Amino acid sequence: MTVVYDRTKTVVRRHIAPGEAVPLHPEAVGFAGHYDFDIDVLAAYRPTGKGRVKRRVLTVRDHVLTGRSFSSVEEMDAAFTTWAPQRRAQAHRTHQQIIGERAARDHVALKPLPETPYLVAERHLRPVGKDCLVAFGGNLYSVPARRVRPRQLVEIRATKSQVMLHSAIAHTDGETLLATTRGRSAGGPRRRRDPLGRPAHRPGTPHHHRRGPATTSP
Repeated sequence: MTVVYDRTKTVVRRHIAPGEAVPLHPEAVGFAGHYDFDIDVLAAYRPTGKGRVKRRVLTVRDHVLTGRSFSSVEEMDAAFTTWAPQRRAQAHRTHQQIIGERAARDHVALKPLPETPYLVAERHLRPVGKDCLVAFGGNLYSVPARRVRPRQLVEIRATKSQVMLHSAIAHTDGETLLATTRGRSAGGPRRRRDPLGRPAHRPGTPHHHRRGPATTSP
């Protein structure tokens, strides 16, 4: 139900005085909400409150690797597989419970993971221009003219391979306005020299590749 974090910048936005509420990073809050657990920030200068995660590395090194040589990865894996049941049958020095039995109870207490993993992405707010284009990363992305208004803020969620634009207005539930591959692709982002964007997003506006010849007005 609760995960204890050190005061890392990915969880805590800034350091505060003792007794004040810790300002959490919005991405960390979103991650905790997706997997349904609470964030407990470790008190400053309290090293004894950290879990002994790194201690497991020393345990494996001292009990499996030290004083031995292996000719292959498979031989090393076999040595670890032989040692693991022996370790799980021992009593833990902190809570004095059998490690294997405690691990089984902890596993049963875990909740199932969500069907979809948490989306790790850069998140930015950008205004919509009068031409229904949104600038990001040197490209212009078009959004539907009937679903946004000029100067409205949209949220950009950018992964390594995809860029998604979502409405930031509360009553639209953050609906997806555009999802396209990152960088230039067919029907996706337009360079700044291509100002019209998607013609389907601007009904009634001719696409620049289909314009007729210019005429001289009387």
